[in-house]
Amino acid sequence: MSLIKACLFDLDGVIVDTAKYHYQAWRQLANELGFDLTLEQNEQLKGISRMESLDIILAIGGVELSEEEKVRRATEKNARYLELCMQMTPEDTLPGVRAFLDELKHRSVKIGLGSASKNAKVILERIDMLSYFETIVDGNRITRGKPDPQVFLLGAEDLNTPPANCAVFEDAVAGIQSAIAAGMLAVGIGEKSVLAEADIVVPGFVGFHFSDLGD
Repeated sequence: MSLIKACLFDLDGVIVDTAKYHYQAWRQLANELGFDLTLEQNEQLKGISRMESLDIILAIGGVELSEEEKVRRATEKNARYLELCMQMTPEDTLPGVRAFLDELKHRSVKIGLGSASKNAKVILERIDMLSYFETIVDGNRITRGKPDPQVFLLGAEDLNTPPANCAVFEDAVAGIQSAIAAGMLAVGIGEKSVLAEADIVVPGFVGFHFSDLGD
């Protein structure tokens, strides 16, 4: 019998690829402030909150804004991002994800979402996957962003499962660090060279099964 009784998933880059929409919206903001945002620089924004991301972008551009202006700019960025997300369909779910969640349900493994995004429910509705998740811990609930373990500890609490019996699926370094700090099995979705701290690293969910998490 596996020790894993619950699986917690990040959203962006794990369930669905919304990173391209984030990049488009952040890049437009940077352009409006008089500089560009490269794809490489955008990598720094993975897994962290909206306001933290804005602070990094402003530092890249050497731009200072008042707190009021920062909130306004971040709100505008989110509106642009959501507009792009409204184009999404169930076909935008990353390959193999739906089959893996179906397997978890068949095995009665609990399923939760742990994401810094404040738009998680909207996105899950667009790709018709909201019903899979027994709990959603998102940016509207947490007070400390990844790599702090709060998001996943709240998810484990919601699912009434000890952290040691939880597996976390993450594509960002901050998310892997969050899972480790929570005392959970950390599964990296991506490249081993980037997610070296993870317990397991796989390129994606195609061909991945619950049994691959080990005993």
